[in-house]
Amino acid sequence: EVQLVESGGGLVQPGGSLRLSCAASGFTFGDHDMTWVRQAPGKGLEWVSSISSIMTGGTIAIDNSVKGRFTISRDNAKNTLYLQMNSLKPEDTAVYYCVKDWGTSTMHRGQGTQVTVSL
Repeated sequence: EVQLVESGGGLVQPGGSLRLSCAASGFTFGDHDMTWVRQAPGKGLEWVSSISSIMTGGTIAIDNSVKGRFTISRDNAKNTLYLQMNSLKPEDTAVYYCVKDWGTSTMHRGQGTQVTVSL
């Protein structure tokens, strides 16, 4: 059974940092593209960043709204996906989800972790 468990969210002041983690199990982690998406209150899912599988070289793509502030990475030996978030803004407030195979028929999403950026 595929499992994705996010952690690391919380309340942080504007300008602060958080590091999200996603522990994966139930599939060969390194063989799959992984993605972070987020959902702000009252809005739909928003793609944040993706990192491709080992076979495709771990290519990274990132949304312009977070470019230069967020960094996606993966540790295939630990079956873990990360999102380092710096210079956080109130508009980054959302539930952040780890997703396996975003946009495909084998897509699977974790339960999410809340990030709140506020004074």
